[in-house]
Amino acid sequence: MILKHISILNYKNLEQVELAFSPKLNCFFGQNGMGKTNLLDAIYFLSFCKSAGNPIDSQNIRHDADFFVIQGFYEAADGSPEEIYCGMKRKQKKQFKRNKKEYTRLSDHIGFLPLVMVSPADALLIAGGSEERRRFMDVVISQYDKEYLDALIRYNKALAQRNVLLKSEQPVDDELFLVWEEAMAQAGEVVFRKREDFIREFIPIFQAFYSGISQGKEQVGLHYESHARGASLLDVLQKSRERDRIMGYSLRGIHKDELHMTLGEFPIKREGSQGQNKTYLVALKLAQFDFLRRTGNTVPLLLLDDIFDKLDASRVEQIIKLVANDNFGQIFITDTNRGHLDRILQKVGGDYKLFRVDHGKVSENGKEETA
Repeated sequence: MILKHISILNYKNLEQVELAFSPKLNCFFGQNGMGKTNLLDAIYFLSFCKSAGNPIDSQNIRHDADFFVIQGFYEAADGSPEEIYCGMKRKQKKQFKRNKKEYTRLSDHIGFLPLVMVSPADALLIAGGSEERRRFMDVVISQYDKEYLDALIRYNKALAQRNVLLKSEQPVDDELFLVWEEAMAQAGEVVFRKREDFIREFIPIFQAFYSGISQGKEQVGLHYESHARGASLLDVLQKSRERDRIMGYSLRGIHKDELHMTLGEFPIKREGSQGQNKTYLVALKLAQFDFLRRTGNTVPLLLLDDIFDKLDASRVEQIIKLVANDNFGQIFITDTNRGHLDRILQKVGGDYKLFRVDHGKVSENGKEETA
């Protein structure tokens, strides 16, 4: 899928932007805080029905504006056009449409426009809690497996209902607990199995990317841990019920799954330098792209937001070589360092566009402002 054109009104600091893109490489440069990341986030919104950085939709409306609109005009591999529209007014529900037809469920859209974004916020995958690493698995698998996304939604709904019962100050019949525990177990087993299959296939792809960027200097790993491994999830939930009642929430289940990230034999969170951490995260996301490219029907969009910070010259060079490879489709890159972008353009050659971003206004390589 190729994003040919985007129209943005009042999204974050972008008052009015109209841009036509290259089908291969699109670079945005400018100082920090000018709106480069907001541009990528608008593209992300069209794929995931939400912002990558702020899940509260109303807070993405530009200050002093009453609404935002993002429209993306795409071209599928067979040449057919696709139009995606998202609009939201303050104190109203957002609208999401494909070819002018509104979605009944936003989850039906996930995976239609596969996308991978690499950004400074990815640091939370290493430094943050286990929910960040579960979200990483969820974002990847949900883009190619509808059964997984449906099971995850069912599990989370059942979990919320069980937690309501656990917090109840009135006695609750065990049969009522069993209803939600059975629902959690049924959906949770599906989620566990698919996460386990994904990680098994994903690890060698990820390790190959890390080795390429680091030029074989370090070994990395991923280790998936779940309460559903080696036990009936329903038994796990039932045995934990009394303790859960004391705590007031569910202590065990696939909502507590962990993805351990290692450098050598130790947690990278503890052992990794800034450069090693950044290499790990970039390799993780490039492997995510490659995995989606292999498993899906279309090549994902790749968004690279300020990815060269904290990396030495040799690792920057290896990443530039990777993204210049023909395996990658349409790419969007931001950087404050114009030199990084120029080096990428020299490697890639051919079709590209270069944009300057300044206080929410965007101009194409010295041409007249487009906003």
